[in-house]
Order: sequence, then structure tokens, then C-alpha cells
Amino acid sequence: MKAAVLGSPIAHSLSPVLHRAGYQALGLAGWTYEATECDEAGLPGLLGRCGPDWAGLSLTMPLKRAVLPLLDEAEPLVAEVGAANTVIFDGGRRHGYNTDVPGMIAALAESLPAQEDGRPGSPAGLARGGNPAALILGAGATACSALAAARGLGLAEATVAVRDPRRAGTLQAAAERLGLAVRLVSFDDPGVRAPGLLIATTPAGAADAFSQRIEAGVLSPRCVLDVVYHPWPTRLAAAAERSGAAVAGGFALLLHQAARQ
Repeated sequence: MKAAVLGSPIAHSLSPVLHRAGYQALGLAGWTYEATECDEAGLPGLLGRCGPDWAGLSLTMPLKRAVLPLLDEAEPLVAEVGAANTVIFDGGRRHGYNTDVPGMIAALAESLPAQEDGRPGSPAGLARGGNPAALILGAGATACSALAAARGLGLAEATVAVRDPRRAGTLQAAAERLGLAVRLVSFDDPGVRAPGLLIATTPAGAADAFSQRIEAGVLSPRCVLDVVYHPWPTRLAAAAERSGAAVAGGFALLLHQAARQ
């Protein structure tokens, strides 16, 4: 059986390493997984060439939204978030899933300190005490998944810092479907306060200004997830760790969402 990760650019992806290791551990002899360069224009044709020897696809930027009209069915979470990172082929039909959301929640849970009774840390604790809101950096498909993850953690509101609020319509629509109250601010808005949870969905280096705010004590999140996994640690992750926050990185997210795929 064949599988692949699609995106543009894609050469840097670690997904082939993870999935091949998973296939080997599961004894799936003869299964292959490749990284394939594919943009939005090429996606319909590539999907059309996937025959019965294809198991499924992983999707990354810029395909998580572009794939939606090409699916035959999708789990409810895909419709709520407005993004799918997984396509499963079954009897000639294309089924869409979003494993980013549970992957984010699992990565955050893994980063939190153990509870007093020795059980693993619970992200649900972010909704209790202090400031229960989330701060999300970015407005793309991954940011929409971050909104759903925040809801899954019991949070009811989020501030979203974006470069251009005029381009955040898709994110605002996702927030409405998720029932999450969202306040849009610009990246340089000095009024952003310390959240319980900070999730950065921006490319490497884009969140550096927020690392400076953490170092200055302006922001003091209890938990930070930076979806970047190279280079690591990012300046944001390093500043958060020095401040005493729990930190989850992009590799943990990549691992957990891949395991579900």
C-alpha cells in the first residue's frame, strides 16, 4: 500500500521518517510513504491518480483547506475547523480527518507537570484559575485547529494576533462554528495580556517579538505550544521555558498527529 505527505515546500518534512517507523513497528510489510511536492493547483490531479493501491495522504501547507471540496466525506471536526490534514481512501471514496487538533491536545498534556497523585498533567487545568483565555499567533489553517484545541481544553475565548486582520475572515468563521469568542489584535498590539495558554502557529522567527515580551514579563503564559520543529528550540520556546512555563514543540505535535494518521 502507498501513502504520502503532500505540501509545498515539502523536502524538509519528517513525516516519512515517522510513518515508515510506524509501519515497521506494526509489521506493515510492503507499505510505502513518500514526501511529494504538491501545491493547490496540482492537488485535484494528484488525488485523481490515487488508485486502490493508495491507503491515504497527509496534508500540510497549503493544502489543508484546498482539499475540502475534493472530499466525499469528512468527520465533523473537519467542518468545524475548516481544515483537513488527512485523507483516507476507502472503496474509491475520499474521507477527510483532522488529527492536528487531538495532536495539539496530546502534545500539551505531555508537556505539563505530573499531578499531585502522580497522574500525567492535565491540560484541562488551563481552564481553572488565572487567566483562562488562549493567545493564538497566526490565522491560517493550523490556527483554526488551535482554536479547536483550545475549546477541547475547556477554554471559551481566545485572542488571535495576526499580521493583517483583514485576512482573518476564515479564522473568524471557524471560531463561530466552534462557539469560541475571538478577539483579533495585530502582532504589535501592546495591550495583549498574559494568557493561560499561548499557541504559536506561525513560521520560524515570526513569533520572536512575543519571546521578548515573555522575557520582559509582559506575557507570562502557563503553557506554550510552538508548532515549529526546526530550528528548535525557537526563541519563543526558550523564553517560555526560562520563565517557568510548560513548553510543547512542533515535533511532539508532529508525532501525535502522525500516530493518529
